[in-house]
Amino acid sequence: MPIDWLSLGAALIAGLLGGVHCVAMCGGVAAGIAVSARSQTPGEAWRMAWRSNLGRITGYTLAGLLVGGFGAGLIALARSDALLLGARMAVGAVLVLVGLRMLFPGAGFNLFAKPGAALWARLAPLQRRLLPANTAPRQFAMGLLWGWLPCGLSLTLLSAAWLSADALQGALIMASFGLGTLPLMLPLTYSGARALRWLQRPDARRAAAALVIASGLLTLAAPWLAQIPAVHGVLEALGCRTV
Repeated sequence: MPIDWLSLGAALIAGLLGGVHCVAMCGGVAAGIAVSARSQTPGEAWRMAWRSNLGRITGYTLAGLLVGGFGAGLIALARSDALLLGARMAVGAVLVLVGLRMLFPGAGFNLFAKPGAALWARLAPLQRRLLPANTAPRQFAMGLLWGWLPCGLSLTLLSAAWLSADALQGALIMASFGLGTLPLMLPLTYSGARALRWLQRPDARRAAAALVIASGLLTLAAPWLAQIPAVHGVLEALGCRTV
């Protein structure tokens, strides 16, 4: 299956400018890492921030790989091209949901809050055992567990990774989301401060949400838009499944 660049771009934008969730959900973990770095030199503190965030993005990527592979297995068992196309269109619906979450952070567009909280209740004790994160393996391992912190936005994108029904595409979706969060989370991990507030401006968030929703709608409508010769080539280049 070709790489779906439209979904990857939407995931990157969601991570970059959907970042209210980053501070709210990940701020405590980032602050804990920052506390561990206070007695270190600025250079070592930055390396610690990079290691933990690399672990976090690796955690996202592994989760995407697993659920994307699981989705591919289900499609293979069903042996249905129609089901594959339906799952691909459902990715579009999930992207629209992601955009709505970005536009209305407190409006309740979180379908996975309860199961996510239950999962984290089991993982949190493991992470606490890694504190103080004063060695490179501990910093990476803490970040790896951090990647499984069940924030609503990451879980919603994880459902898109599952519906992609492709292990590589699922991993890339979550990796793109993780890379998008770096400009906010890296300074937050380093200093424990609420850094880069400009990323959270309402106008920037609205523009990003509009792009994500447009990506979702385009994904949903791709099978019909592909009937237009002038549009078909563009959709193919973006990796949209049209048949």
